[in-house]
Amino acid sequence: MTATVADPTAREFLRNADPVLARLIDAHQHFRPRAWIDELPGLDAFGTLIFQVTDQQLSVMATRTILSHLEEHFGGHLPSPAELLQADPQVLRASGLSTRKGATLRALAERVVDGRLRDGALAGMTDDEIEAALTEESGIGPWTAHGFLIFALDRPDVLLPGDLALRHAVQRLYGLDHLPTEGEMVEVAERWRPYRSLAVSYLFASEFEERQ
Repeated sequence: MTATVADPTAREFLRNADPVLARLIDAHQHFRPRAWIDELPGLDAFGTLIFQVTDQQLSVMATRTILSHLEEHFGGHLPSPAELLQADPQVLRASGLSTRKGATLRALAERVVDGRLRDGALAGMTDDEIEAALTEESGIGPWTAHGFLIFALDRPDVLLPGDLALRHAVQRLYGLDHLPTEGEMVEVAERWRPYRSLAVSYLFASEFEERQ
């Protein structure tokens, strides 16, 4: 499947597959799944990894603040893998990254520099292969890997079953009397295949609207 998550075919598929999503889609006629990315610094694949690792257990506002500090330290842009490896680790700490997150980013930068995670290599890998490659690193779990698949590579059929905001959205919109487990999330999302990424985007947007 090569369609992007913004493909009109994907929207129509989800409308027909799930009445809950049909209502969301009809209520957001001009929804752009990746519009929020326009508010972030320009992100290539490695920049998305920086964002995903930084964002772990933090609010969006805190993440954006750290990214802004990183840009200041690296001349107005997020560091390339080579620039990050050449920098003193204290630069990352001064930007607001924990020691653990800084070490994770340095390990990922080494993989990009030696070719294991370059764009060309990633393009030829399946979602499962990319997840396996990323989660080899300490500090990278399925949540980070799945987010990378959606936001960096625009892969169309990715689910984040453990994401708390997504689980809250499903509980609210599907009228559940409990927060769904990861297994229940997978079961609910089965009807969205092969466009789970777009469904996730709509549900995230709905949850963020609810909190405002």
